[in-house]
Amino acid sequence: MSAIVLLVLGLGGMALGYFFYSRFIANHIYKLDENFKTPAHEMEDGVDFVPTNKFVLWGHHFTSVAGAAPIVGPAIAVIWGWLPAFLWVTLGTIFFAGVHDFGAIWASIRNRAKSVGSLTGEVVGKRARAVFMIVIFLVLLMVNAVFGVVIAKLLINNPGAVVPVWGAVAVALVIGQLIYRFKFNLAWVSLIGIIVLYWLIYIGPSMPITLPDSTFGLSASASWILLLFLYAAIASLLPVWMLLQPRDYINGLQLFVGLILLYAAVIIANPSVVAPMINMDLPANTPSMVPLLFVTIACGAISGFHGLVASGTTSKQLNKETDARFVGYFGAVGEGALALAAIIAATAGFASLADWQAVYSAFGKGGVLAFVNGGATILHAGTGIDAAVASTMLTVMAALFAGTTMDTGLRLQRYIFQEWGEIYNIKWMGKALPATLLAVASCLVLAFGAGGADGSGGLLIWPLFGTTNQLLAGLTLLVITVMLVRRKSPTIYTLAPLVFLLVMTLAALLLQLKGFYDQQKWFLLGLDIVVLVAAILVTLECAAALKDEKRKAAEAE
Repeated sequence: MSAIVLLVLGLGGMALGYFFYSRFIANHIYKLDENFKTPAHEMEDGVDFVPTNKFVLWGHHFTSVAGAAPIVGPAIAVIWGWLPAFLWVTLGTIFFAGVHDFGAIWASIRNRAKSVGSLTGEVVGKRARAVFMIVIFLVLLMVNAVFGVVIAKLLINNPGAVVPVWGAVAVALVIGQLIYRFKFNLAWVSLIGIIVLYWLIYIGPSMPITLPDSTFGLSASASWILLLFLYAAIASLLPVWMLLQPRDYINGLQLFVGLILLYAAVIIANPSVVAPMINMDLPANTPSMVPLLFVTIACGAISGFHGLVASGTTSKQLNKETDARFVGYFGAVGEGALALAAIIAATAGFASLADWQAVYSAFGKGGVLAFVNGGATILHAGTGIDAAVASTMLTVMAALFAGTTMDTGLRLQRYIFQEWGEIYNIKWMGKALPATLLAVASCLVLAFGAGGADGSGGLLIWPLFGTTNQLLAGLTLLVITVMLVRRKSPTIYTLAPLVFLLVMTLAALLLQLKGFYDQQKWFLLGLDIVVLVAAILVTLECAAALKDEKRKAAEAE
């Protein structure tokens, strides 16, 4: 089958979702008010609370939530066949992710830009908040520790990507100054920034940079991880307009240019999807598609991490409440488009079914490498771009998004420590610098404490990321649903997705529990039990709150 069919149906469905379904949600469910004074104006401080152009903020939000996950998850999930992955990415983006991301921004700005964890305390109760924030902390810990390893491996495997990846930081710093300090025209700044970024990608392969195999006893991977966390710590403390916003914005534009090139190459080259529609010849030890498909794809369809970004940084920068639809829902569409590209690259970027099966020889294979290699093949065939440059471009794309997620993730982890400081009256923890140091320290303890000298400890708990992340998405939808009941708005549009998510996530947790027990992975088994208990406790608390709110609404009538 032609990959063009997937492209047209997938992008067409997401476009219809944005133009029609998101407008319905905005007008009739969340009932956005253009005159509502957002926290960005009410609490403006020039550091975290900054009223922001919706296009720039979309860039920040989209690239912060994108990361490497919408590439990795779909590119692994196609082992079950391209059809299940395609359907979940497309329908999940339209009816799950868009409503969730959009709703998390709305819920936060209606509550002084509080994070979804803190918001749970007011909407549901203090016990739910305490448990919920532990789940949030675990998700952030996984994301930050693992993406450090992912970027380090990408830079080691492709030294030509080092110059464009780090050069993007310098480009972002200049763009931030031009936009906010010198008030340059956004269109011209964007154009120049994109040109410079792609020039760096072009010259990258001719200027490869490698770190020594051993520096002060540290491997190249460990050295890169330490440098990445040093950078992320600095980025976490700088005002958002100086680095975080412009870096995310220019990376968002870079991704769209990259996606346009990749999709254009698909149309020109018209590659065939060589992977099976439904894979009936699964490798040994491949887990059941249901429920694992829905937690493996994760960020490609819906992600609890998106709710953390939406309520953690995005809501603090929203200029007008009506911008939430564009930033939140269209941000989810951008993520869906990236996941769709990953599916096409990982199923149509191979010469034959045998070549595809050689890569997908076991569950967990494929991932970023399948995206980079398959996508580079399609780009070269369709546009004539040199294969090395195409590979570098896609590697840089993956590394930049993982980096922007680290930037935002560490800032969010800092917010968690600061909120704990406020909740439990630990004054020194409520300050930015100590909270940042605690956030970095917790990630490094996991990275090097569990992973040894190479700093790969984050990968140890990564098998639980999908389920924990989807649990977080379901619980975020619960909080939004309780708010809708209070406002006497229809709840079916958030209630149906959250019930589906909670059922699939709890089933996946139970399935993984058995797997960890059989494999005698006691640490993961214990962590799985913690997440499972937290899920049940928060679900019961939220269900009780939802029932109570419905009772009050009925009595009021």
